[in-house]
Amino acid sequence: MKATLRIPTPADYAVIASWVPDAAACLRWAGPRVPFPFASDELPTLLSATDGKSYCLAVGEGVPYGFGQHFASQPSAVHLGRIIVSPAARGHGFGRQLCQKLIEQAFQTTGANAVTLRVYRDNPTALALYSSLGFSPVEAESTAEVFFMKMQANSSIERTPGEPGAACCLKP
Repeated sequence: MKATLRIPTPADYAVIASWVPDAAACLRWAGPRVPFPFASDELPTLLSATDGKSYCLAVGEGVPYGFGQHFASQPSAVHLGRIIVSPAARGHGFGRQLCQKLIEQAFQTTGANAVTLRVYRDNPTALALYSSLGFSPVEAESTAEVFFMKMQANSSIERTPGEPGAACCLKP
């Protein structure tokens, strides 16, 4: 199913909130500045990012399948964060579509030379997805728990459909 990025609506935030079942999942998805539990109407404020934009992956105006953000992080780089796919949609290629579209949008709107993200080392599905899209770990900026990954603008984004799983990133 072909989905597109769009700006989240209040109804989308209510759906997204339902994908975060507990405090541990919230921390892994959104970082330490988003408390759990939270009210869905608080999410736009809690997820606001300086020089950043939030997007939903959806078919038309339908229920979102995914959510992610991009924001300026370093000179000439844009960072992807808070990437999440609906638990019901995982394993159907929506994580790949979401990431491809976020990368394209980030390059188009920021003029950056590189895209970065962080991913937990114990998330092999997300690691495989990001690697297949052209991201490489940067060990000097990684931690024992989290890989910092980077993709240069001239890297090709693999378009192989059907990559299973959801991606989960941290906000720096």
